[in-house]
Amino acid sequence: MAHQRIRKFNTKDTYPEQKIDNDLCQAVVAKGSMVFVRGQIGQDLETRESVAIGDPAGQTERAMANVKMLLEEAGSHLDHICKITIYLVDPRYREPVYRTVGKWLNGVFPVSTGLVISALARPEWLVEIDVIAVIPEAVS
Repeated sequence: MAHQRIRKFNTKDTYPEQKIDNDLCQAVVAKGSMVFVRGQIGQDLETRESVAIGDPAGQTERAMANVKMLLEEAGSHLDHICKITIYLVDPRYREPVYRTVGKWLNGVFPVSTGLVISALARPEWLVEIDVIAVIPEAVS
């Protein structure tokens, strides 16, 4: 494959209660210079357990920790995020979610899109965050 796929998985393992079968991954390094990180939620990537049920700030903490880990596995870092998209299931969660994201991305200044949507893939998930970043050596 032309691109590096990080943490491959199949949706039948992530969503055993649903009859879906898609080969996906958590991040893609495109031609060695760009990293596309799958939407991250309040879920432990190792155990697939949901965390911080009912707590949008807590789920955001986990999502951003996942983003950081995946970027580092790809050879990038939070400082190299160019674009972030934040999905909320309730507009009242905006302040705690954005405050939490702001702590993680202080001084980074990415472009940002925020959306309020009707639901995420599981009812306990309140926020989802995806990012696009670059790998610094590849950009130099």
